Amino acid sequence: MEQMVREEFECPSSIIKYLPGRYYACQLLAAKSWKPSELTPGHGKFTTSRRIDGCLAPVQIHVPKGSILDPSDNAAVVGGNVQTSQRVVDVVLKAFRACAASQGCMNNITFGSGSWGCYETVAGGSGAGPGWHGCSGVHTHMTNTRITDVEILERRYPVHVRKFMLRPGTGGTGRFRGGDGVLREILFRAPVTLSVLTERRVLQPYGLNGGGPGARGLNLLIRADGRTINLGPKTAVPISPGDVFQLHTPGGGGYGCEQDDQDFQHPGNARTNASLGTFVERGSVFEYRQGQESV
Repeated sequence: MEQMVREEFECPSSIIKYLPGRYYACQLLAAKSWKPSELTPGHGKFTTSRRIDGCLAPVQIHVPKGSILDPSDNAAVVGGNVQTSQRVVDVVLKAFRACAASQGCMNNITFGSGSWGCYETVAGGSGAGPGWHGCSGVHTHMTNTRITDVEILERRYPVHVRKFMLRPGTGGTGRFRGGDGVLREILFRAPVTLSVLTERRVLQPYGLNGGGPGARGLNLLIRADGRTINLGPKTAVPISPGDVFQLHTPGGGGYGCEQDDQDFQHPGNARTNASLGTFVERGSVFEYRQGQESV
């Protein structure tokens, strides 16, 4: 089998040409020139309330044959949607100086045995931009998954989620701060195989226009005998009962210098610092309780 790059992160060219490379990134860039009345407030940023028809017409994508973005038919492909596309979006947005990098990863975690398996993608920090702080504990860009509630995960699988919390201070510093990553700590109660497919464990998500970078992620395995092992960004390891896996996801980059007091005239300024610390309760358990209490 042909190996195109060391870690085999090749992805089919259609993913790059039609998702992050064209439609998604170009729609974000086109939205920057819209009037505030044509934008809808989103999670720490402003998103278009309608499609930007025609934004792809002048865009052409040229991908070198045999590269990581257009591998040969004999090459292994993996992580195109969940990893490689994230980094392509980062490259496009940085080229246009649009905003700082988000976590650039979906933190893919799988564990299981021969008869069952569980697959999670875990959130991190989003990048800040000219007028908004990054969001903490969210998925960004090329993703559409929602994590399983802890109560359901522990009921169905031999695991105990000991921690699931934000990593304060992991977002990049700046006039507008990057969002924080999260810490997810899982105790295993049965023998399983654990696999991790992650990024941004070596290079930090970049800041922009004087903003600081977000913190790197980290994957730690704490054995039942007390040994702590840095798993690195990508691996598969056997797990014994009593072992604990700690997933530290990256933060988002910051935007602008902290000492810059310029008053950005941007609709994103409506998001105040106070709102950044507000916890919004949600999830299936919360929705069930709401339904019971409303009777």
